[in-house]
Amino acid sequence: MYRLLLAVAVACALVQDCPAQDWEKARLNKSPRHGEWVEIKFGDRTIKAFVVYPERKDKAPVVLVIHEIFGLSDWVRGLCDQLAENGIIAIAPDLLSGQTFSDPDGARKAISALPEPQIKADLDATSDYALKIPAGNGTLAVCGFCWGGDWVFQYANMNPKLKAAYSFYGTAPDEQAMVANIPCPVFGFYAGNDERVNATIPVAQELMRRAGKKYEPVVYGGAGHGFMREGEKPDANEGNRRARDEAWARWKTLLKQL
Repeated sequence: MYRLLLAVAVACALVQDCPAQDWEKARLNKSPRHGEWVEIKFGDRTIKAFVVYPERKDKAPVVLVIHEIFGLSDWVRGLCDQLAENGIIAIAPDLLSGQTFSDPDGARKAISALPEPQIKADLDATSDYALKIPAGNGTLAVCGFCWGGDWVFQYANMNPKLKAAYSFYGTAPDEQAMVANIPCPVFGFYAGNDERVNATIPVAQELMRRAGKKYEPVVYGGAGHGFMREGEKPDANEGNRRARDEAWARWKTLLKQL
């Protein structure tokens, strides 16, 4: 598992570094939706999480957002706002809570060194918090990107309360035990120019088929790894921009099914 997570970290590092995004900060500043930082305490540990609420009169499903190898960036917070724009309460735990870095490389190294039990405990605590949000309707799903997309599959196998899982260009599992306990459908969003990740899809499809689980991967041609972020940039190339638009259209349809 260590080698797998290290490979994910290296692959994410090959994508353009993720410094402060002025364009994403501007989007957040203009949003009419309520976003806030919260502290989640459990045992002797406290983590921070960013929550954004939709503007709706009824209770909403909650989506747990697992950030990239870059940490809880402005882009991730903006993604939470976009989920809220589509009627979802989005909550993103900062898995590097209490740590600050002056450059993306420092965050990458720190995330790569996080112990799996701590990651699971942080995600469990965030899930428990999410299910107790008064404005929530008791429905919980999970999404993640790159490193977080890899963790989506892992965490879906760990949390029986999940109703859906959305993995964006994360490597897929290669052992039957890694899918045996998945309680929900898994929807994959992959880049056409990302064979390192895509090569893991067929094995996962067979594992999920054997387990009687639903796994629906879609590959977006012409896109590179990280297209949900890269495709949102003002100077995005056409392949990434188109893939992001198509992925969002599909995701919105799936979110309405929660």
